[in-house]
Amino acid sequence: MKINEIFFSIQGEGKLAGVPSVFIRTSGCNLRCVWCDSPTTSWKPTGESFPIDAILDRVGDFSSRYVVLSGGEPMIADGVELLTARLREDGYHVTIETAGTIWKDVVYDLASVSPKLANSTPWERDEGRFADLHEGHRICLDTVRKFMRGGDYQLKFVVSEPSDLVEIDAILAGLGEFESSNVLLMPEGVTSEALNAKGRWIADLCLDRGFRFCPRLHIFLYGNAPGT
Repeated sequence: MKINEIFFSIQGEGKLAGVPSVFIRTSGCNLRCVWCDSPTTSWKPTGESFPIDAILDRVGDFSSRYVVLSGGEPMIADGVELLTARLREDGYHVTIETAGTIWKDVVYDLASVSPKLANSTPWERDEGRFADLHEGHRICLDTVRKFMRGGDYQLKFVVSEPSDLVEIDAILAGLGEFESSNVLLMPEGVTSEALNAKGRWIADLCLDRGFRFCPRLHIFLYGNAPGT
């Protein structure tokens, strides 16, 4: 499995925000979000290939029983099904962070699914050469539903403008039944200043809809740095 980094940090997003967790960041992604905060796993993927046993040994070096499988897009990683099964066997709580575009028979305790809104499409970046591909793959409601049915879940939307709520409502309507408290709105940005600029009106949307406001604690604590 190609791994970009394995590190120990505070979970910065979602229901488990604040929990010390081991992060396994796979390298490679089927999307090209214009605001991607980990370009070394998507736009210019880097990393080394490791066997499953070596990954588990590294995870065991840390004290937490919470593991977050992230990317990039971990669902395209070779061996992801076996890795999640082995983590479960070893007694870890497994969170999978995914865009919800690809399904594999993985084992997880929390599916953190982040459907990508139109604000993610790179129409101008790199002369738009990835835009059509990204736009055609960024939403797969059937796959999102599978993750929702498999256990605890959260639907995490990266919000740039108030108008994004129109698309969020359309996606939620297409998904059918969902718990409002499982819908998370997260400000787009990789600096504390950018997050603060959007935070208040996004929090107001959460108050109005019963959604959950999703901060990015790791940005406030460490900045947008690898290994955090």
